[in-house]
Amino acid sequence: MEHIFLLLLLVSTGLCAGNYSHLGTAGSMAVCQPDTCALLSEVAAMRERLTAATETQSSLQQNLGNMMQQMATVQANLQAYKTQAADLIKINQAQDEKLKALADSSSATTVKMAFSAALGSTAGPFEKDTPLQYQRILSNMGSGYNPATGIFTAMVRGMYYFSYTMYNNNSGQPNSVLSLMMNSQKMVSTWDTEGDDSQDSATNAAVVQLEAGDSVFVQLYANRVLYDDGYYYNTFSGFMLFTM
Repeated sequence: MEHIFLLLLLVSTGLCAGNYSHLGTAGSMAVCQPDTCALLSEVAAMRERLTAATETQSSLQQNLGNMMQQMATVQANLQAYKTQAADLIKINQAQDEKLKALADSSSATTVKMAFSAALGSTAGPFEKDTPLQYQRILSNMGSGYNPATGIFTAMVRGMYYFSYTMYNNNSGQPNSVLSLMMNSQKMVSTWDTEGDDSQDSATNAAVVQLEAGDSVFVQLYANRVLYDDGYYYNTFSGFMLFTM
């Protein structure tokens, strides 16, 4: 395009400034008309505008390249921020879990459980094995013992100590059998079914590991009896040693 403009300029220079004396005055006027010179001047002006437009386009392309580089940098920074945000979320989740574990541990260590209860009246014989319901509550810290069922329920995981006493029938042949039960498992037992003596007592105890929700109770076996009165010979006690 620039070559065409140069050629036109050369032609216009030759036509408007050349010597055409051999053609005469009329011939010179015919060759270098004002309209032709104006047209050629406009072509030259167009060339200048084209050059300016080319420079502007080059500048715009350079600015666009700079903008593209800036956008690439912004995208890289954004991805880095996203990665950092994801890492922070993971760290926060881990901290939340630690705080929850600490809260649970703190709550467990503040739990205190201890109880002692007495029977107070004769029990049995029953047609089937039956948990004894010790009705007289001497203490029940933590409310783990339920007198309506005779069952102690652990609130937290830990080591617990339990003991019970057994006073057999007050007269006649002894007929008393008890077991300390954890859920459905026999832990320790006392037994008195032989001999001529009555008014005998026995005691047993155990230290057991309990999970939260485990139950412990004293079971009187079917067709067996215990004697008790206002002196409260038969007792059931327990307390938590420590959490785990």
